[in-house]
Amino acid sequence: MSRADELLPIPPRDQPEEPMPGMELTEKHHAELEMGERFIPGPPGAPEVRVLVYQPKDRPKAAQGQLPVLLHVHGGAFCFMHPETFAGMEANWSLTHNCVVVSVDYRLAPEFPFPAGPEDCYAALEWVSTQADELGIDLSRLVVTGGSAGGALTAALTQMSRDRGGPKIAFQALMIPVTDDRLATPSIRQAVGSPGFNAEGAEGMWLHYLGEAADRKKTSPYAAPARAESLAGLPPAFVLTNGLDPLRDEGLEYAMRLLAEGISVEIYNCPGAYHGAPPLDERTAAIAFQVYDAAIGAALNPVAPAATT
Repeated sequence: MSRADELLPIPPRDQPEEPMPGMELTEKHHAELEMGERFIPGPPGAPEVRVLVYQPKDRPKAAQGQLPVLLHVHGGAFCFMHPETFAGMEANWSLTHNCVVVSVDYRLAPEFPFPAGPEDCYAALEWVSTQADELGIDLSRLVVTGGSAGGALTAALTQMSRDRGGPKIAFQALMIPVTDDRLATPSIRQAVGSPGFNAEGAEGMWLHYLGEAADRKKTSPYAAPARAESLAGLPPAFVLTNGLDPLRDEGLEYAMRLLAEGISVEIYNCPGAYHGAPPLDERTAAIAFQVYDAAIGAALNPVAPAATT
């Protein structure tokens, strides 16, 4: 058994994909949303990328009839899960924020190590940028979000788009994000053997994603966003971290680096919360998600500043 499999075992891929508890689609979702899958052009030389698209059936009149768009990148240590894992959350975003949601089914490691994941996500971003008329979306309100490994992929998207002169992203919302493969923070050391996703899991994740023989001195910032020499020119951000998460410090450090570049950042650290395990305080965990959801909503539907007299 490899070191990666020892630290983070990969279950059989033939298991049916089920939503996380509480993330199931409801009758309301089916009644009020159009939901479907599409296969879009993938990266050069790669297969098509599957995306799920959610949009309100009864679209209230908006400016020029267009809705904001939210590109969601699911988590799962780069190795697990699919858009369906978070279907209820994605559907809720579409209903609550009156937006189109596009969720990316990117290729997973270890079968498809870096750079397959971020390149698939970038292909989805480019596709969204061509769909203003087809989806009826306002590209000036293009928001990207993801949690855990999805947070790394979301942050990578903003860097890739900046570096490649790609689609303009209005806002990035990073929830308990992976950002750094060096695993050298106090929160990593504090999470050895902790419940849920812990320090051992984080090490195994990177071995699966980058490959056990990878030269870690040359890790790309599109894999580990904290490796970027500069974060200048990136979009405004929201960053949520959990107090008992091995990823806590790398998320906070990434947020502080964004601030140091003069980028607007909202930061929320949830005390008593693990990563992938029940929180010690359900109250603070509920508040944390509400703050995250509110930040997404404000970015998708910004309120014009009050006129001064």
